[in-house]
Amino acid sequence: MKIKEQITEKEFDTVKTFREIKEKISKDLIGKTNKQILEYLKINSLKLQTKM
Repeated sequence: MKIKEQITEKEFDTVKTFREIKEKISKDLIGKTNKQILEYLKINSLKLQTKM
């Protein structure tokens, strides 16, 4: 029995999206001190919480 493989376009690609987010965060945090990183995370996590 042959199985037909269907390839459909995804409306939302989770892996691609999270990879882009991680790359942006990495670029934003280059050269920052621990204190600056914590402040960055505090500010940006608040943005995420308010969107929900």
